[in-house]
Amino acid sequence: MGTSKTVWLASQSPRRAQLLREIFPNIVCQGIEGVDEKPPLGEVEFQVLEICKKKALAADLESQIGDYDVVIVCDTMLCDPDDSMLSLGKPFDEIEAAVMLHRLSGRRHQVWSATGIKKLSKWKFYCESSIVEITPLPDEVLVELILSKSWHGKAGGYDLAGPMGQWAKLIDGSESTVLGIASQALIDLQL
Repeated sequence: MGTSKTVWLASQSPRRAQLLREIFPNIVCQGIEGVDEKPPLGEVEFQVLEICKKKALAADLESQIGDYDVVIVCDTMLCDPDDSMLSLGKPFDEIEAAVMLHRLSGRRHQVWSATGIKKLSKWKFYCESSIVEITPLPDEVLVELILSKSWHGKAGGYDLAGPMGQWAKLIDGSESTVLGIASQALIDLQL
């Protein structure tokens, strides 16, 4: 696709921006306000894809969208390790982050990322999952993770490329999926 394209990432995620800046150094990162991110009923794969599509609809209403060659929207959710029909989104506060991390400690879980790419006035959506295992987190590590605020804005309350990286291991799938962009979307963006 080339680095001369004008690209808007409709997200304020530093990890997503970092992944995409390797392809598009001048990418503009600006979130979309007012998108209802309440998960619909259904499997987590369906939930994350539907929220991504809501973000695409909201992006289409933004006045500046016509100024860009490519628009990218994303969403990421985790499956509850006890019930694959329940999703874990972003924690609202320290207490919810601690509960999520405690729930994931010593266990494997599935991470879903949906990515929408609009070029030539058409959206294409990708949805992929990866499996991550988190080693048992001692109480003092859990406290450090919460105090670091690395959980803020992260699905499941952790950042694989941040402080949690030493406690989490990618078992199957792509690291980019865990960080918030479907790997096939990244591949297609480079074409």
